[in-house]
Amino acid sequence: MKPFFLEVCVDSLESALAAEAGGADRLELCANLVIGGTTPGSRLFEQIKEKTNLPVRVLIRPRFGDFCYTSAEIEQMEEDVRHFSKTGADGIVIGCLLPDGELDQAGMKRLIGAAAHCGVTLHRAFDVCRNPERALYQAESLEVDTILTSGQEGSAEEGINLINRLRSMSRKVEIMAGGGICSETVTRMLPAFFNNPENLDRPVLFHMSGKKVADSPMQYRNYRVSMGMPGISEFERWETSEKEVRKVREILEQWQKN
Repeated sequence: MKPFFLEVCVDSLESALAAEAGGADRLELCANLVIGGTTPGSRLFEQIKEKTNLPVRVLIRPRFGDFCYTSAEIEQMEEDVRHFSKTGADGIVIGCLLPDGELDQAGMKRLIGAAAHCGVTLHRAFDVCRNPERALYQAESLEVDTILTSGQEGSAEEGINLINRLRSMSRKVEIMAGGGICSETVTRMLPAFFNNPENLDRPVLFHMSGKKVADSPMQYRNYRVSMGMPGISEFERWETSEKEVRKVREILEQWQKN
C-alpha cells in the first residue's frame, strides 16, 4: 500500500468546505492567498473548526515579502502561535531566515516553543534558503515534522529531483510537495516518487490550493482606483475548486489500489 496525504491551502470558509468535500486530509489556513498567504483572523479559524471536521494548520506570517523578520515581528508571530495553539489549531506553519539565507534557528525555536504540542510545518521559506540539505537537518533538530517545498524551483514538478533527494535523506521529517500542484502535475509526478526503491514505503504528501478565479458580485465597478497590488484585479477572488481537489484525490486513490 502506498500512503498518500493531501493538504489544501485555503483562505475562506467557502474554500475550506470545498476542500473537505473534495477529499482533503488537512487544511492549511491563511489569509490573502493571492500574495502567498499571511496570518488569518481568529474568527475565520473558529468558523472553519466549527463547520469542518478536518485538522487545521495555521500559517503564521505577519506580512508579504521575504522571511527575514525583525525582533518585533518575531514577537508578534510568537503571540499568534500561542493564540492559535491554545484555541485548537492542529499545527502551525512557519519559516524564518537569516540575512545570509540560512535558517533562523533561534527565531524558529521561539515560535516552536510557543506552539505547545502542535505539529509544525516549515513552509516554503525553505525554498529560498541557502542550503536545503543543511536546513533539513536543522529542521529535524528543531523537531519540525513537515517541510513544504517545491524543491527550490518555480514548481514542485520542476523541483522533483531535490524533493526526492530530501525524502531519501529525511530521518523523521515528512517532505510535502507544494507549488503548482494540480491533477495534471500529480499524474506526471507520481511515477518519479516511486522510481527510487529507498522511498517505496515512504508516504507521499501533496499540498495544493486547487484555486479557481471567481468573479466578484460587485455590479458597480470603478476601475480607475486600485486598493491593492498593481496587476491584481479588485473584482476577482481566488476560491478552492472542489472538483479539482476531488480529481487529485481520485488519482491518489487509484494509485493506492495499484
